[in-house]
Amino acid sequence: MTEQPIVYVVDDDPQVRESLNLLMRSVGFNTKVFDSAEHFLDGYDDSPGPPRCLILDVRMPGLSGLGLQEKLAAKGIVIPTIVITGFGDVSMAVKAMSAGAIDFIEKPFSRQAVLTRVQEAIDRDAAYRRRNAQRADVAARLDLLSHREREVMDLLIAGNHAKQIAAKLQIGEKTVAKHRARVFDKMGVDSVATLVHLAYHCDFATPTLDLELSQH
Repeated sequence: MTEQPIVYVVDDDPQVRESLNLLMRSVGFNTKVFDSAEHFLDGYDDSPGPPRCLILDVRMPGLSGLGLQEKLAAKGIVIPTIVITGFGDVSMAVKAMSAGAIDFIEKPFSRQAVLTRVQEAIDRDAAYRRRNAQRADVAARLDLLSHREREVMDLLIAGNHAKQIAAKLQIGEKTVAKHRARVFDKMGVDSVATLVHLAYHCDFATPTLDLELSQH
């Protein structure tokens, strides 16, 4: 069974926390509420799991919303953040967005506005987690390649044909074909085009090969 998305709510106002908690649970989200940024940091688990987002009050006693964003960034924690702002806090909310928040909502807010933005944030995090999972899978596959297979793969990505690869590596074309077949098998692809797409999508095409590709 797929785990439900998690919505974290950090706000020092108990009425806002309870209202958002009930609203999120009414549409099936798993909600975790905190009355301060410090308590959130103590209770947040950044391990792999379901998509999530953070609804964050910008002005709180102790560590502010901006301060929490800075702490998360310093820890390398990426979580789509929606800032809640009261009257007069718009400039602070803009600063929060400059620090990485994806949107801000002014109090009092409508249920639908919050739900729409939360769903967008959850979708964004789900996409981010899929990309990370794919990159981790690709990294594991890359580790399976021998040194020669990696050389052949890099030259394929750079646009070289079998004859060119054979000449550059000073091996036979049949040997190139064998290495290419093993590269395809280990990387889980069935064509050079798919391999190239994977390389650029997962950032393992090297700058030197980018230059070589541009010269073909």
